[in-house]
Amino acid sequence: MTEVVNAGASLAGFNLREPRTPRFQWGQPVMTLVDLLNDGSYPDLAEAALLAEAGARGEVVNVGMVEDSGIPVYLVEFADGKVIGVLEEELAPV
Repeated sequence: MTEVVNAGASLAGFNLREPRTPRFQWGQPVMTLVDLLNDGSYPDLAEAALLAEAGARGEVVNVGMVEDSGIPVYLVEFADGKVIGVLEEELAPV
């Protein structure tokens, strides 16, 4: 017997929103608007270590979404080889 589950019921505690359309695309050159600091998710570096200075240039190598908020997140590869997850508000087109 197959059980039918109301999908909406399992999302009762989440504040889901319509995903925002990403402003930047794969391969697009960008620069940081702020210093990017390690929030603890970048391996082998201390928390709060500087990952990229404001004005650092890189290229978008992947675009994702924060599932519960629909906010775009960009993986940006910088000249030093670091690939960092960056929020849209922290980037500008080059």
